[in-house]
Amino acid sequence: MQPFSELHEVERRYEELAYKMSTPEAAADADAYAQMMRDYKELTPLMEEYRRYTALQKDEQEAKEALQQDSDPAFTAMVQQELCEIARNLAQSEENLRLLLIPKDADDEKSVILEIRAGAGGEEAALFAHSLWRMYNMYAAKRGWKCETISENPTELGGLKEIVFSVEGPDVYSRLKFESGVHRVQRVPETETQGRIHTSTVTVAVMPEAEEVEFELDPKDLRIDTFRSSGAGGQHINKTSSAIRVTHLPTGMVVECQDQRSQRENKDRALKVLRSRLLQQKQQAYDEAYNAQRQSQVGSGDRSEKIRTYNFPQDRVTDHRIGLTLRNLQGVLDGDLDRVLDPLILADREEKLKANKGDAQ
Repeated sequence: MQPFSELHEVERRYEELAYKMSTPEAAADADAYAQMMRDYKELTPLMEEYRRYTALQKDEQEAKEALQQDSDPAFTAMVQQELCEIARNLAQSEENLRLLLIPKDADDEKSVILEIRAGAGGEEAALFAHSLWRMYNMYAAKRGWKCETISENPTELGGLKEIVFSVEGPDVYSRLKFESGVHRVQRVPETETQGRIHTSTVTVAVMPEAEEVEFELDPKDLRIDTFRSSGAGGQHINKTSSAIRVTHLPTGMVVECQDQRSQRENKDRALKVLRSRLLQQKQQAYDEAYNAQRQSQVGSGDRSEKIRTYNFPQDRVTDHRIGLTLRNLQGVLDGDLDRVLDPLILADREEKLKANKGDAQ
């Protein structure tokens, strides 16, 4: 059987999409046209590589035929050298195709709801939770994503006991999904007089944002309470009950939002978080309450469960999942997160490629 023979049918669909998008009928239905555009864009890298692969196969066949037709030693040597180069390019193209054929996570293109919570370490953990929130905001700004705070619980010293915020933009989940887990920090706190290094932890949970059409909330299942916002905000916040608490009665899940000035905006954001949490719960193979599900993602916050360590005295960041160690810790905390995420994404692809090869054998 010809390798990648199934791609003939994919190529036919790709060409059919290109034709349909060029017709006046396609432009008349904006939603259908947008879906065709998304499908076409998604297939384009695969089709470009497949056409490169088939062109190389054709070149290889022609070179082999040329060898049979001419016995001149100089010509034979030249063609054999060309065949070696074609073979190398074919092997690389085949590897590229296998990577492109790995099924994508259905949530990769989605925006996310990101939750950061201080774990072990008291105020020092809360201060580092703020540092991680700053890191994700700076990284989002570099990629042109938009961050909006949904709820937060600050400390008097400028730390964060917890913060929930959205990150909106293209392909956010595909990159930030690797951030879920326990982040460990080792440094000398400003309040430490004897210069001792403290170890603290922060937990991060990343949830793909659920669209309303994906998870419809029944109003009968919701209890919505209003209360006065706490913290800074001036007289307007103190005098009006603009903060919203939404309770999902079937699961007991509670979401609060008080960052916006109007009840409507706070309600919309609280429902967005609730919908994402419920969808994430629904997508699990087992049926657990949200807190138990999140526990499996971030653990208890204990120091031994870390996915990554930020060591200030040695100016290094270590991701324990792939054994990656990088210098310039401050650069990472200033939003240069691709240095960490790119190797994680590559390792994930290689793992999936190995699994696919094993299934094929």
